Amino acid sequence: MEEKKIVDIYTDGACSGNPGSGGYGTILRYRDATGNYHEKELTAGFKDTTNNRMELMAVIVGLEALKKPCKIKIYSDSKYIIDAFEQKWIDNWQRNNWKSANKKPVKNVDLWTRLLAAMEKHEIELIWIKGHAGHEFNERCDRLAVASSKSDNLLDDNKT
Repeated sequence: MEEKKIVDIYTDGACSGNPGSGGYGTILRYRDATGNYHEKELTAGFKDTTNNRMELMAVIVGLEALKKPCKIKIYSDSKYIIDAFEQKWIDNWQRNNWKSANKKPVKNVDLWTRLLAAMEKHEIELIWIKGHAGHEFNERCDRLAVASSKSDNLLDDNKT
């Protein structure tokens, strides 16, 4: 059986106004058998979106870009995403038919379900990093996200 590739995924989302124009930045990074690093940057901008949606999209597109099951470390400065898993909110939301603890509909269900589907085949470790604190890859993701949010050809955020 082939050993799973180890991939680091760095993510960030940005939004000017909330809702407003937003973008995500994602960097996939792995080391090949010879010890050389390979990177891929993914980014896009959207109209009428939110910061949380862009944070989720950054993780989703990173996972969806992988062709085979991998061991992944996802680095995010989004407590929204990290806490959803570490605090088991996501388990409770699913158990309660996507209702929060106060019985209100969970926001961004379309992206949460897409994220869960993208995670299924991988071994994943989620790691929170402090945003805007000089972390090289987080800063690069932020620059990608902000630049995409200011793009002239923003995509529609097809919220459901």
